[in-house]
Amino acid sequence: MSKLKELRLKRKLRQSDLAEKLGISRPAVSKWETGKSVPQTRLLPKLAKVLRCKVNDLLC
Repeated sequence: MSKLKELRLKRKLRQSDLAEKLGISRPAVSKWETGKSVPQTRLLPKLAKVLRCKVNDLLC
């Protein structure tokens, strides 16, 4: 999820903003960005929609 932070910042979203849009906690977003965990597969389409990218972009 190395591109997640880059994509989030490009959209001018804080971790808390992204978390709210996805219905998850801010620490979860932080863990994704630091590589300590990954989003559940079911969240990827919604995450891609919020960040205006393709799911594949999140997996690179």
